[in-house]
Amino acid sequence: MSVHDRTLITGGGGQLASDLEQVLAERGQVWSRSREDLDITDDGAVAAAISAIAPTVVYNCAAYHNVDGCEDTEDRAFAVNTRAVKRLAQRCAEQGARLVHVSTNYVFDGTGETPWTEEDLPRPRSIYGLSKLAGEHAALAYAPDVLVVRTGGLYGEHGSASKGGNFVVRMIGRARETAALRMVADQRLTPTATSDLAAALVQASDRGVGGLLHLTNAGACSWYEFTAAIMEEAGIDVPIEPVTTAPGGAGRPLNGVLSCARAEAAGLAPLPHWRDALRGYLARTELAAAA
Repeated sequence: MSVHDRTLITGGGGQLASDLEQVLAERGQVWSRSREDLDITDDGAVAAAISAIAPTVVYNCAAYHNVDGCEDTEDRAFAVNTRAVKRLAQRCAEQGARLVHVSTNYVFDGTGETPWTEEDLPRPRSIYGLSKLAGEHAALAYAPDVLVVRTGGLYGEHGSASKGGNFVVRMIGRARETAALRMVADQRLTPTATSDLAAALVQASDRGVGGLLHLTNAGACSWYEFTAAIMEEAGIDVPIEPVTTAPGGAGRPLNGVLSCARAEAAGLAPLPHWRDALRGYLARTELAAAA
């Protein structure tokens, strides 16, 4: 039996879950459940779904990832990002299903200059990061066959409903409505296309990679550099003012770049450079500048 004979995806309809569903469509039976269909904080509903579907693998793409919202609603953050993950891990263990849980670069405090490895000590500076780190521990503790994948800067063709569309679409829309943009230049990351991440998640699961794993597109840039690249590739001429991170609010890592050396050592195919991934995304969504 293949690990992907029967797959359950939580957080259905989201940008990563939608791309995962497409990747897995020809691999076996796939059940993708949105929050309306399956609220992962409802343990009874999760237990019933896993019992009925009997999945061989569960991809948990459900999360509360409104960073500032988590600061204001701590209980919700921990309910979704921690307690629900613990119970989902328990249900996967009971079923004998592999759990693939998606986490974030926000588990790190963002100090230092080098990319973060799986061995580096997490020190989140926000409720979002703290709740996601606790969720990692829950998944690793309660699901014997588990892969926890940290990533960041996600954007995909299906957008992010909770954020009003993905970052690329929001910036293009804003550029068309205003005379100038302002963007933080002191936060570095690797923007990651969910289509690339979905394929990498499936490959990692196929190969039986377990424990903690970092997966992003290659390279690194600031949000300012990413925004400038979006405008260049989309053919939009708009001035962009680089600014520094304002004090206060939820803590965001200034260095959010993840090292993917462990993925490479595990034999996984390297993900494309972030600029190539952006170019491909804009072409597929017909947002690229006309040739």
